[in-house]
Amino acid sequence: MHRPAGHASRTIHRALLLGFILGALVLGIRNTTPTAEACAFDPLRPTAYEADALRNRYLLMIDAASQNRLFPSDSFFRLPAVEVGTRSNRADGIAAIPVEVLRAIGWVESSLTMASKSTRFESIGPALVSFDCGHGIMQVTSGMTVPLGTAGHPSDNQIAVATSDAHNIARGARILAAKWNDAPSSRPIVGTDTAGDPTLLENWYYAIWSYNGFTSLGSKKSNHPLDPNLSWPRAKYLCDGTQSRSRYPYQELVIGCMANPAERGGNDLWVPVPVTLPDFTQPQFFNAIGLANFTSPYQAMDIPTPQPAHRTQIPLTSNDQAAQLIGEPRLRVNDDSVTIHVNGTPAQKSATIRVANPGTRILSWSAIPSDSFLVVDPPAGSAVGNGTPCSAAGCPDGEFTITINPTLLSATNASGTVVIASPNASGSTEIKVHVFAEFEVAAPGTSRSP
Repeated sequence: MHRPAGHASRTIHRALLLGFILGALVLGIRNTTPTAEACAFDPLRPTAYEADALRNRYLLMIDAASQNRLFPSDSFFRLPAVEVGTRSNRADGIAAIPVEVLRAIGWVESSLTMASKSTRFESIGPALVSFDCGHGIMQVTSGMTVPLGTAGHPSDNQIAVATSDAHNIARGARILAAKWNDAPSSRPIVGTDTAGDPTLLENWYYAIWSYNGFTSLGSKKSNHPLDPNLSWPRAKYLCDGTQSRSRYPYQELVIGCMANPAERGGNDLWVPVPVTLPDFTQPQFFNAIGLANFTSPYQAMDIPTPQPAHRTQIPLTSNDQAAQLIGEPRLRVNDDSVTIHVNGTPAQKSATIRVANPGTRILSWSAIPSDSFLVVDPPAGSAVGNGTPCSAAGCPDGEFTITINPTLLSATNASGTVVIASPNASGSTEIKVHVFAEFEVAAPGTSRSP
C-alpha cells in the first residue's frame, strides 16, 4: 500500500532516532574509556631527537629516573615518596621505583624510542605521538591531550615531555609511582604478607596494570586478567613479536618483557627477571581478582605476594652521571627578523629558522607566534649539542618554517613576532616577521554587492 511521503519521512526519522538512542546506550555500556579528540600540539607535530639503536642513552636515563636523579627538585618531573605498608598502615617510603619495571614499560610502550618509526637513530625527526596522545618513550598521555599553556599553546611541561627524552622518562617514572601510591584509596594492594614492600617486583602488579588503565570488562580496552574476552589458559608473553598483544592484559605484556628482554647488537637490553604472576589456579588469587570484586576501592582484591618473589636491583647511577646525561643545553637562533611575500617566489613565501644548541646534550625548544596568520611548523622540537652524536641530515640543529595564512590577514602589510624559548635552557629570542601581501585584502566580515 502506498503511504504519503510525509509519513514515510516521519517513519524513517523515528527509526533513525531510535537507532541513535540505542547506539548511544550501547556505547555508554561498552565504552567507558574516553578517547582523545585532540592532542597538545594538534594539528601539527613537534620533532624529537632519537638516540642510539642500542638504547644506551635511554637505559641510562631509566636507571637515573628510577632513583629520582634526573629532576629531583622539579615538582612535575621528580619521583614522589613511594608508600610502604598494607591497607591499614600505609606510610611514605623513599622516592625510588624498580628499574626493571620502568625498562619493560618503556619497551612495551614504544620499543624505547622517542621519535617516529621513520626517524633514523642519532637524528632528529617527527616526535612519536600515538592516536590517543601518548608521547615519546613512555607514551605519556596524562596532561598531553589539550594545550595547557597561555593563548591555546602547549605549556613548557608539555613541550618537555614531547621533545626531551630525559623529561619524558622522568614523567613516565613519576606516573608509575603515582599509580602505586593510588593504593589503598583507589587501588588494591599486592603484598598483604610482605608489608606492601615496593622493592619486590611482584608487588607492582596493580601499578603496572594501572599505567595503561586500571580497566576491566566493559571498557574499550580491558586489562583484567580474567576477562572472558582474553584467551585462557594462555602462554606467558615472550616479548619477541611472535604473539598477539591483544590477547594479553597490559601487565602480562610488561612482566613478560621483564623476563624476556629484547636483544640489540647481540646482547639483551637488560638482565632478565622471571617475575612471578598471580597463579589463578590458587583460590587466594582467583577469588580476590575475580570480576565481581572490581569495584572501588577494590579492598577485596588485595592479594599476597606471588612466589617466588624477586627484589629489584638498584642501579649504580650517581647524581653526577645523571647530570651528564641531561647536560647544559643553550639556545641560539640564526635570525631575529624575516620578511615573507605571500604572492612572491616560492623562496619568498616562507622563512626557515634554525635553532642551535651551542651547549651540551639535548635542547628542547618551542616557537610561539603572536598572531593567527603566522603558521609555525613544527611548533616545537629538539636541537643537539656537544657530546651527543647526531649525523643524519638536519642534524644537529632544529628548524621550523614560518608561513602565512592569507585568509587571516586584515591588511596587505602586516607584522608579528615568533618567540623561541626553551623549557630546559634559559633565555628566549624574538623574531620579527614582516608580511607583504601584494593583492587586495577584504576587510573581515564584509561582502561586495554585484
